[in-house]
Amino acid sequence: MSPLLLMTIAGAGIAVLLLLVLKFKFQPFVALMLVSIVVALVAGVKAQDLVATIEGGMGKTLGHIAIIIALGAMIGRIIELSGGAEALAKTLIARFGNRRTPLALTVAGFMVGIPVFFEVGVIILMPLAYGVARAARKPLLIFALPMCAALLSVHAFLPPHPGAVAAAAQLGADLGRVLMFGLPIVGVLCLLGYFIAGRMTRRVYPMTDDIRAEVYGPHVSNADLVAWAKGDYTHTSEAAHAKTLGLEESASSLAARLPAAPAPGFGLIIALILLPILLILMGTLATTLLPLESGLRSVMTVLGAPLVALLLDTLLCAWLLGSRRGWSRSQVSDVIGSALPGVAMVILIAGAGGVFGKVLVDTGIGAVVSEALRNTGLPVLALGFILTLLLRAVQGSTTVALVTTAGILSPLIATLNLSANHLALLCLAMGGGGLAMSHINDAGYWMFTKLAGLNVADGLRTWTVLVTVLGTLGFFMTLLLWPFV
Repeated sequence: MSPLLLMTIAGAGIAVLLLLVLKFKFQPFVALMLVSIVVALVAGVKAQDLVATIEGGMGKTLGHIAIIIALGAMIGRIIELSGGAEALAKTLIARFGNRRTPLALTVAGFMVGIPVFFEVGVIILMPLAYGVARAARKPLLIFALPMCAALLSVHAFLPPHPGAVAAAAQLGADLGRVLMFGLPIVGVLCLLGYFIAGRMTRRVYPMTDDIRAEVYGPHVSNADLVAWAKGDYTHTSEAAHAKTLGLEESASSLAARLPAAPAPGFGLIIALILLPILLILMGTLATTLLPLESGLRSVMTVLGAPLVALLLDTLLCAWLLGSRRGWSRSQVSDVIGSALPGVAMVILIAGAGGVFGKVLVDTGIGAVVSEALRNTGLPVLALGFILTLLLRAVQGSTTVALVTTAGILSPLIATLNLSANHLALLCLAMGGGGLAMSHINDAGYWMFTKLAGLNVADGLRTWTVLVTVLGTLGFFMTLLLWPFV
């Protein structure tokens, strides 16, 4: 087939994918599989080779990422149900003090966001933001906006979150290097998010009646919030303060069945979050710095393999946060197992993205697209960021945007001879595109605006603007690092 026809097939395939997801509300996994099959057949894959192409793309992708995503979800679930995430956030709030509570919640968002998915982190931490806002008599957005932006930043940029893991797998990037560059970049972004959100929240945005009543009580109005933001606490009556409502968290039936136990210690939770990260980083450094015949290098290579590091951490979490605190073996098993339904579809979507990428390569579309992208004259870093941002903007899912972009770019990457460090930075630049443009077609946007009590317009002015600015800044940080690595 001619290059023009192959490009047309690729463009039509992506357009149909977006149409199925956006207009007809197809589940992304089903849409990706359907489009992959149609594109493969139209582009010339023989019927007898179709199954091998699909299985090859799915197997190659899932063979690397399924275990990592599943183990990461298990760690997050144990930390969540043991009360560790909440204990971590409360300790940070106590140590930072009242004046720096928004910063404490931002740090909590960064730390909690490493082992747990964005949606879970929001559910865990938002009640704390409610309680702090109620006690401090300040607008909720001051605390919630930087905290949730930190959660989403970690989700978009860093392993073991599915988009980052899937993109690294398709591009052949080393997860240790992604973490080595990504942790400081995301840390800086969270700090910048705290300062930018502080500027944004100088203006008081009206809250919806239901959330305002849930956080502050039925007698507190939006006018009261404006007065509180100015430091005027005489605006509301003592009766209004006395009648403020407490927030009762709805515990899952599984959490309710677990034996009561004191919350885990701050240091223990920090150690369990950092352990797999440190092992992966040490494994990466060992392969770079130690001689090939070194026994220590062999040991660190095994321990630093992401799946081994996460498996060890899962076992430690199960013992230290579960068995030692009174959970029976069956309860530990139930908690670990309860993490899998929530990530099963995410794993399948990542695998379907791998199928789409395999189809692009096997049909020759990838080589044509690669050449077209090369002829744009844009650096590959900019291509990764822009493609991911556009896909994120039009279909909403960070994971789908990352895996689709990786599939499009992988043939081009194969021709560029990029170093391991440059591949890691490319994954992070794509993460910046995946962070940006969270708006009305993104479930995370609706979750945040609903729980923060914002209307659609104010959500776009605050949440969408903030995460887009942070995603763009993340891309520029990778651009600045590119010449020096």
